[in-house]
Amino acid sequence: MEWIVVVSVIVMLALSLLRVHVIFAIIIAGIVAGLMAGMSIRDTIDILIEGMGGQADTALSYILLGVFAAMISYTGITSLLVRGLIKVLTGKKTLLVLVIAGIACLSQNAIPVHIAFIPILIPPLLKLFDQMKLDRRAVATALTFGLKAPYVTIPIGFGFIFHQTIQSGMQNNGVDITVYEIAQSLALPGLGMLFGLLVAVFITYRKDREPERAVKVDSSYQNEMTEESKFQLKHGLTIVAILAALIVQILTESLVIGALTGIILMVLFFAVPLKEGDAFVQQGVGMMGTIAFVMLVASGYGDILTNTGAVDALVSSSSELLDNNQALIAFILLLVGLLITLGIGSSFGTIPIIATLYVPICVAAGFSPMAIAVLIGTAGALGDAGSPASDSTLGPTSGLSADGKHHHIWDTCVPTFLHFNIPLFLFGWIASIIL
Repeated sequence: MEWIVVVSVIVMLALSLLRVHVIFAIIIAGIVAGLMAGMSIRDTIDILIEGMGGQADTALSYILLGVFAAMISYTGITSLLVRGLIKVLTGKKTLLVLVIAGIACLSQNAIPVHIAFIPILIPPLLKLFDQMKLDRRAVATALTFGLKAPYVTIPIGFGFIFHQTIQSGMQNNGVDITVYEIAQSLALPGLGMLFGLLVAVFITYRKDREPERAVKVDSSYQNEMTEESKFQLKHGLTIVAILAALIVQILTESLVIGALTGIILMVLFFAVPLKEGDAFVQQGVGMMGTIAFVMLVASGYGDILTNTGAVDALVSSSSELLDNNQALIAFILLLVGLLITLGIGSSFGTIPIIATLYVPICVAAGFSPMAIAVLIGTAGALGDAGSPASDSTLGPTSGLSADGKHHHIWDTCVPTFLHFNIPLFLFGWIASIIL
């Protein structure tokens, strides 16, 4: 039974590496898991469809954030930012990549638009990337770092939701801990991610990379770049709408409500015309719809793995072989977490599953609450980078592939897996031992 997760995840990863679209790869991997557990294909698909509701809130928030991002782009404020970046950073490859990483970090905490900013910011820069012979894998790594490291380490915005999810999972299983203690425990794994980013930027992808063929950036981006504009009132009102969306999202702990607030204010402030509402929705769905649907299918896949009992069996069979060797237990639990999150693709969605399984094992082995928190948080974050179904990889690809020159698996998933999951695993393992 415990081999179901391993085989199913390997099938999904193998299909993805063979350039099968991630949606089909997930569905086929789910069917494999169901058949191995003795379920019929019909029953497996039914569980997949029912389980898709588990990420309905996330999918809706992505669509609304896409609409909000389309409105922000319409005001032209992003073209001001892009022109500023080009003016200051042309010829400075390393600095450009680090600035992109910094902007991505803001999307998780300060301006909670998550991945919705990527299809707006990155495509206009693709021509510049090719002129500078910048390796886009470095940009993908920078974007994934910014999408992931802040919520892992900082309990604000998405980070607060992530840390609170860990806290709830531990408390539901009899271990009390504060959000502040969770943030402290995850500082070292976050440092591991920073190490991975620096290796990618300064070593692995530092050399020039020749572009494959002529860039074909969408004409709308080219028009936006050629139009000269200065900071206007509508840009200031856009910033107000963004800040309001942030504040409401923090107060309500709801991305949907936060995004709706931003959208409504953009209309009320006349920053965007109401008559263009249909166009904004279409653009938002086009920008984020595929990612939202992948998240839905991944949620259903997670339900298949859970319903087969394979996840429980994998953790139980692993723990029974370990006695009370904390270092070995931590290593195996992180390895199991990597497999689970690679399959499900959502660190947030994985945490409740992992917490239920990990807490009893860790308590019996004598781990401290902070050590348990670092194991759960790191295991949940592991695989998020590198997973074909993760928003942390789908987001960067959505922007970098605008001209068809960036492959989701080989140019985003593989580089981010190598540079983040390996140091995250090692630093998280060390933290679980010393805390």
